[in-house]
Amino acid sequence: MKKETGFTLIENRCTKFLSKIKQNSEFGFTLIEMLVVLLVISVLLLITIPNVTKHNQGIQKKGCEGLINMVQAQATSYHIDNQKIPTLQELIDEGYLREQPICPNGDNVIITSTGEVGT
Repeated sequence: MKKETGFTLIENRCTKFLSKIKQNSEFGFTLIEMLVVLLVISVLLLITIPNVTKHNQGIQKKGCEGLINMVQAQATSYHIDNQKIPTLQELIDEGYLREQPICPNGDNVIITSTGEVGT
């Protein structure tokens, strides 16, 4: 038996290990396994995307309702202070509102001649 140096011994063990890896085909994913994983991910996406958009519309609706309630409160406050029904421009000019209120869904907020606030 010939004496091997430390480097040669490690090199021989690495070569044997690598040859075992090449012989064993269990270390990688097959095409079928990859397709199954992609199918599962696709199904999960198809389920979640409609739910996210549905909740987004609900959030926008509630945000618009909150904005309308806030503008209604400011219009009532202006009416109490000045004894007249305000317009949106008067609310902005007098400092009751900072800017033209626009709902998250893009609708403009309006004040009717009776003092009611809506979109």
